[in-house]
Amino acid sequence: MDLGASSGRVIVGRFGAGELDLHEVHRFANNPVRLADGLHWDVLGLYREVLGGLRLAQPHALASVGIDGWAVDFGLLDGDGVLLGNPYHYRDERGVRGAEAVRARVDDAEHYRICGLQRLPINTVYQLAAAARSAHWDRAETLLLVPDLLVYWLTGEVGAEITNASTTGLFDATSRSWSRPLLDRLGLPSRLFPALRAPGEPAGHVRDGVASEAGVAGGLPVTVVASHDTASAVAAVPASADRFAYVSCGTWSPAGLELDGPVLTEESRAANFTNELGVDGTVRYLRNTMGLWLLHECVRSWRRQGRVVDEPQLLAQAAEAAPFAALVDATAPALLAPADMPSAIAEQCARTGQRPPADPAAVTRCVLESLAMAHRATLREAARLSGRGFDVVHLVGGGSRIELLCQLTADACGVPVVAGPTEATALGNLLVQARASGAVADLAAGRRLVARTQRLRHYRPRGGESEWASAAARVGLG
Repeated sequence: MDLGASSGRVIVGRFGAGELDLHEVHRFANNPVRLADGLHWDVLGLYREVLGGLRLAQPHALASVGIDGWAVDFGLLDGDGVLLGNPYHYRDERGVRGAEAVRARVDDAEHYRICGLQRLPINTVYQLAAAARSAHWDRAETLLLVPDLLVYWLTGEVGAEITNASTTGLFDATSRSWSRPLLDRLGLPSRLFPALRAPGEPAGHVRDGVASEAGVAGGLPVTVVASHDTASAVAAVPASADRFAYVSCGTWSPAGLELDGPVLTEESRAANFTNELGVDGTVRYLRNTMGLWLLHECVRSWRRQGRVVDEPQLLAQAAEAAPFAALVDATAPALLAPADMPSAIAEQCARTGQRPPADPAAVTRCVLESLAMAHRATLREAARLSGRGFDVVHLVGGGSRIELLCQLTADACGVPVVAGPTEATALGNLLVQARASGAVADLAAGRRLVARTQRLRHYRPRGGESEWASAAARVGLG
């Protein structure tokens, strides 16, 4: 079960000697719901789709189920295990208010030395600071991030998967445990935070009543996977050596390096890098930027205006558009949730003395070049701050389908790009399950299997390093 911010998929993976086949059995929309008190996820609808996906997967001989999804958002349960309201969406504005409340008790530098997280208003800790003012706060007994909440409903077992826990802003990056001193400083009761569990551990079994409703065999094992979708995606990077960088390009475009330990320096904090856990205790040292969300929101705006937008044609036109006509900062808060994305991009261009792109093809070129520029800046700075260089960039996820983005990233970074797999998140989820059941020996063997069985495309940089450096300097993107 792979839950994305805009859609979810149920995918069956089959492993054999040198074989890895994927079969999508269910795909569904994940649409937020705006209520009077803010923007929410329809988590009950997601659970219904999970059960529907299990039902559709029933013809296969299932060995295990695992659930991954996005980070930071959570549900609160009362003492009877009942959900206290639908979880808020990370794009709701309450995190901004919560961030100031947290900063009043723990300064940014100290917070980073403990957690090593990029400061974003969507972080769980800031959402919790806002939730502490709600009427049902005193009834809350357990906090479960969204994938853990769905696992709980399937199994009746409570736990906090560690790669996702590491994104909350309440996790000690050094001891790899909940930070009790931080919880105390923020007035958060420790009872809210369940025992941690790691990818590959058993999460329980599908409860009999759930199995009956979903039409699957009772006692079906549920495995803890890397429930943070980026952690699952990085687990499936088909790397053959240590000196690689990755970009997991979907709605977001986190880019970074896989390290053995966190980088908790003040310089790292100032550069807004985050240290999140991966599979087998690795650290995903990365910086989050907006990803294809920028383009998807542009397309949505154009269609609202009545324009007919054919995305393949749009990308082909963007490939022919003038290079470096305009660039925007893909990390800019103004692009997080604007009412109209093309207008927000035009405003950013105007503020930096650039002529805004005049048509959809030019806007698309601007978005893709800006994403490639963000990949360049992030990966170069990650290498400098960590002392770990890279010889290749693995670009995985939905963005790996976009040839222009892959080529631009190779050009911007000055190293080859290996594009794919597209279904990296689902593959990483399945690899952890396969390893737990003995079908794959270890993560390295799983990555080799991905490289042999999945379609990958290779892009070599076309030179022009000075052009990228000049364009970056022109608009202050480094």
